[in-house]
Amino acid sequence: MRDEGGGRSTLIWMKWISSLIPHPSSLGLIAAMLLFPAAVSAQGITIDPTRPPVGYLATGADTGEGDGGPVLQSVMISPTQRTAIINGALVTLGEKYGDAVLTRVTESEVVLRSGGVNRVLKLYPRVDKREDGQGAAAAMPPRGRGRDAGAATAGGASSR
Repeated sequence: MRDEGGGRSTLIWMKWISSLIPHPSSLGLIAAMLLFPAAVSAQGITIDPTRPPVGYLATGADTGEGDGGPVLQSVMISPTQRTAIINGALVTLGEKYGDAVLTRVTESEVVLRSGGVNRVLKLYPRVDKREDGQGAAAAMPPRGRGRDAGAATAGGASSR
């Protein structure tokens, strides 16, 4: 004789195993999901999720690209040499870039001299560097003084 409790556990095991096997109608969906990345890469579509949207970066007029002029992309300063990457070309201090000579390299800009004319290329053309004391922190009122002093405490409650 078979134990009735054992038959029940066998039935439960069989239901569990059958739940692991996908229904035939869902096999096509699973195959499509597995093959979709291969189809996308076969078409040569490459999407970089970290790339900023088009138009987010500086316009050509701000960077010098609009007039077809050189664009400073990077500077490298070491104790032995100073170099810059201009339009993808590595240029060392004193070397020629086109008809100009790289005459100065700082952390934020370089100078190209051509025919007695200096052309300054900035690493960040739309950023103006200010001296200490002239930035946004200097324009802020001191904390704890004036009419809004109570708002600076925790929760905005008055200190009275």
